[in-house]
Amino acid sequence: MSDDSLNIYESAANTLGLFNSPCLAKVELRVTCKGISDRDALSKPDPCVLIKMKSHGQWLEVDRTEVIRSSISPTFSKVFTVDFYFEEVQRLRYELYDISSNHNGIKEADFLGAMECTLGQIVSQRKLTKPLLKQGSTVSKSFIMVTAEELTGNDDYVELSFSARKLDDKDFFSKSDPFLEIFRMNDDDTLQLVHRTETVMNNLNPVWKTFKTSLNSLCSGDHDRPLKCTVWDWDSNGKHDYIGEYQATFKEMRGAMDGRQVQWECINPKYQIKKKNYKNSGIVILNQFKLPFDCHLSSQVAIDFTASNGDPHNSCSLHYIHPYQPNEYLKALVAVGEICQDYDSDKMFPAFGFGAQIPPDFKCYCVCVLFWVFPTYVYGCAGIQGVVEAYQTCLPKLQLYGPTNIAPIIQKVASSASQEMHTKEAMQYFILLILTDGVITDMADTREAIVQASHLPMSIIIVGVGSADFSDMQMLDGDDGILRSPKGEPCLRDIVQFVPFRNFKHGSPAELAKTVLAEVPNQVVDYYNNKGIKPKVPSEFESSRTFAP
Repeated sequence: MSDDSLNIYESAANTLGLFNSPCLAKVELRVTCKGISDRDALSKPDPCVLIKMKSHGQWLEVDRTEVIRSSISPTFSKVFTVDFYFEEVQRLRYELYDISSNHNGIKEADFLGAMECTLGQIVSQRKLTKPLLKQGSTVSKSFIMVTAEELTGNDDYVELSFSARKLDDKDFFSKSDPFLEIFRMNDDDTLQLVHRTETVMNNLNPVWKTFKTSLNSLCSGDHDRPLKCTVWDWDSNGKHDYIGEYQATFKEMRGAMDGRQVQWECINPKYQIKKKNYKNSGIVILNQFKLPFDCHLSSQVAIDFTASNGDPHNSCSLHYIHPYQPNEYLKALVAVGEICQDYDSDKMFPAFGFGAQIPPDFKCYCVCVLFWVFPTYVYGCAGIQGVVEAYQTCLPKLQLYGPTNIAPIIQKVASSASQEMHTKEAMQYFILLILTDGVITDMADTREAIVQASHLPMSIIIVGVGSADFSDMQMLDGDDGILRSPKGEPCLRDIVQFVPFRNFKHGSPAELAKTVLAEVPNQVVDYYNNKGIKPKVPSEFESSRTFAP
């Protein structure tokens, strides 16, 4: 990117506060305690940890772990997912309690110690270990360890449901009380607890509750990563009896996606060596495996170059050419584009220009970065910064003209969406971002194009630039009634979201993001639900696959 393009991009971003706003990431926190002191000489503690966050000078409870009975060194399966702001000091407090077996209330529980830190400390160290402080800031012999793992790219969740049959009976006067633990095997051969089921009492054929876990926790994006799964017979004294174990992978588990059962033999290695006729200690069954839609978004941009925007050399123009200050279109492009590009699969933005007179030698100015509807040059821009560079390269060479015809652009993107629809896979969904000053000259054709596009994997975001009358855009939005074609055919789905940029250019990026993307998630889900298309397994998606614009 040229220096001028980079400066104008940064200027637009700074004007909107995009670079000054906190950078947000999601982090999963896990808790382990060691050497908890026994307050009751006759029994071990039943520990539970509360996590609190400081807000306006007060400690507010965010969440708490499960209660683990009779344990002085518990590893809790509860995972805390928190938002991490790099530029904020987020203070956390972990409080350890001994919960009586008669109730789960905190008020009557014994306080065993607390630890305070910042979320930044945990994230930077990845594994933070500190002693617990008792009342009066007395250091105890107990320690708490908090580990952090950032959710990056694999933060979708999978829903799992396990059962077992014919497990070994470990009790003399009753049947086993089984629970299942799933551990992820890390690259350094350590094990990390992913999930611990509840205990099913007195049952050799337990059915455990359905649970959700992030793909990041389960396999770190590696579908062949080994998972160690262990079945135990719960004992009230904390000395649980080992029943057996098995190894699995995400790839094996996904075999249960279509309602099929996947099962493993639960093996006790000692019995396998000692008993000649030993087969297994029971069968563990995966009854349900559900993934969210693995839908890849393709964002495309269309910019209005019609004469109604004003002469770019005039300071009153929405396309005013200034070497350092962004015009209204650039502000809107950067503000909305920065939001959309976070969700785009390949970060390449096909960019359309419409409404201008193109000089005969325009192709040499295009520098392979800008789409045009008439004629069509098939190129794509590298991110929103690439679109900015294409815009600045082309604008001085064009004569703003007309008419403001939007239908051809919708039809162009719809043709790509139509090709994707015929694959019968939930793989690619198209979002068309149109920036215009609001005066549409082909309203009838645009209505028809939107109605036809409502049957396709496609959404349209229209950003109104400037202070024109946007009543036509409000009608296309369809929030006040179902949009119909000139022939009376209604939209199958509401696929248009209109946003007047003037309402947000002085507000926060978060407020703009909320409005721009407010309807898109439901539009995506509605499309695939209406078509009865099941999501495709992520590993089966070919990232190198290209789509014609």
